[in-house]
Amino acid sequence: MMTALDDFPFMKMHGLGNDFVVLDGRARSVRMTAALAQAIGDRHRGVGFDQLALIEPGDGEADARLVFYNADGTTAGACGNATRCIARYLMDGSGAAEVVLTTERGRLLARDSGGGLTSVNMGQPQVRWDEVPLAREMDTLELPIEGAPTATGMGNPHCTFFVEDAESVELEARGAEIERHPLYPQRTNVQFASVIGENHLRMRVWERGVGVTLASGSSSCATAVAAARRGLTGRRVSIDLDGGRIEIDWRDDGVWMTGPTAHVFSGNFTADWLEQVT
Repeated sequence: MMTALDDFPFMKMHGLGNDFVVLDGRARSVRMTAALAQAIGDRHRGVGFDQLALIEPGDGEADARLVFYNADGTTAGACGNATRCIARYLMDGSGAAEVVLTTERGRLLARDSGGGLTSVNMGQPQVRWDEVPLAREMDTLELPIEGAPTATGMGNPHCTFFVEDAESVELEARGAEIERHPLYPQRTNVQFASVIGENHLRMRVWERGVGVTLASGSSSCATAVAAARRGLTGRRVSIDLDGGRIEIDWRDDGVWMTGPTAHVFSGNFTADWLEQVT
């Protein structure tokens, strides 16, 4: 049975300022459309979010299935920080120390790392051109784009530039331009990163379908993988984002991401507002 949202609670969460509206649809299914997601994501007339996440029942081998929408109403195949937030919510609710979640990326293991931190294994990076995907065959380590960025797939496409000073990049202009570059048929997330110490990066991000965000989990994973592939760092790094620090560890079993999460508040949509936007 599909449930109308006028009697359905939502949660506002964030991971390092990367913010989400989360709907728990395990007991009652939610009918979500691109237009409704876009209306909820409006920061002036709705709730506002970088991504919206639906929690759906798991398949028996997973505790839950997650579906993500961007602020422009398009779907997102992966969202690392939202996955961590939801994992924390599910673990707090069940008392379990780990959960298995299903996304378009596949099955992801998440666990409590202590000290209020939550880790999730985002799976193996995709480094072949057709996995990212790119429009044609090429070496993904240095793309034929000014600045020679690296392409990486983490269940969604990424384009990582390594620059001398990430702070000085005109992120809104460059991010919007690169997001729709012809080499990326599905558009791309865009990162600008600088090496600021041993296994320590400063990174800023433009997310496809959203714009500038304070943090991005999948972008952090992609940047760490790109830095290691280029010999700039080892496979375990700290990344300073606009919203705070995240730890990335590219292990044999996948790329692990660890950081804090927050459940800010819960609320309900009013029937009057829903009538206006649906």
